[in-house]
Amino acid sequence: MELKEKIRVIEDFPKEGISFKDITTLLQDGESLKYTIDKFVDYLKDKDIDMVVGPEARGFLFGVPVAYALGVGFVPVRKKGKLPFETISSKYDLEYGSDELEIHIDSIKPGQRVAIIDDLLATGGTINSVAKLVEKAGGVVAAAGFVIELTDLNGREKLSSYPIESLVKYNI
Repeated sequence: MELKEKIRVIEDFPKEGISFKDITTLLQDGESLKYTIDKFVDYLKDKDIDMVVGPEARGFLFGVPVAYALGVGFVPVRKKGKLPFETISSKYDLEYGSDELEIHIDSIKPGQRVAIIDDLLATGGTINSVAKLVEKAGGVVAAAGFVIELTDLNGREKLSSYPIESLVKYNI
């Protein structure tokens, strides 16, 4: 299956000059969604994954079914102030300012092998912050998987110490 055909591209969204990759069309197609989840599971099945981590919100959409298929738990990564229990956090830079991500302090046990799943790898800033959270909790980032990679933004370089799989690649 060619997943690129299932992803709608919207030019000049959210602002002029941006070519937005819309995964809602992939999510709406049951066969494409199953194929996407199956591809992630195939990538991870021999990596001894103990836990799947996904950043809000689209990382939840793909991470939870991957965790289910692997028979492991899922850890939601949320923006600061969204989780009800004690957390650990990691700050990261944005184009104009910074943001902070959190996980519950007890969500990853020391030594657990973790897979990070998200919809998009762009500059790598968000996922690098997620990886730092996993490591702060004592986990090991065993793999990262993305539906889409925007290769021109060089996010893979920022994450070069982790195994990465992207199902679809675009030059922006």
